[in-house]
Amino acid sequence: MTPMAPTSSVSTAALAGQLGLTVTRLHRHLRQHAAGGLTPTQMSALSAIARQGPLTLGELAASERVAPPTITKVVAKLGGHRYVTRTVDGDDRRIHRVAVTAAGRRYLDAVRSRRNEWLAERLADLSVADRELLAAAVDVLGRLYVEPAVT
Repeated sequence: MTPMAPTSSVSTAALAGQLGLTVTRLHRHLRQHAAGGLTPTQMSALSAIARQGPLTLGELAASERVAPPTITKVVAKLGGHRYVTRTVDGDDRRIHRVAVTAAGRRYLDAVRSRRNEWLAERLADLSVADRELLAAAVDVLGRLYVEPAVT
């Protein structure tokens, strides 16, 4: 006799729809409360440069999944804020590398701090049981976007 799979009153498709909508709304609110003058595209690029940099413009465009002309404009705006610097590669002068500046790191830290403060205020309004439930759900949510190992 084979064991039966557990059943749920919520269908996978319905859960996917509810979860997607909720995560999208939360992400939008977090972005809005952390905004400090940069567009979401600029913020994403700055975060990628800080996390992975220094990067070539091509690497950054690929990482952000945008066209090279778009990333050139984004980097120009970030440079105008003095959040990044562009340097010419010593071996190939056609290649520019982008690195985050100290001002860019301070900006990212401030944005993260505002975002976390906003979310912490919301979490403080929840019951202890709800916060514990969310803590457990964070681990599960984290597994949703991890790519499975290729064997």
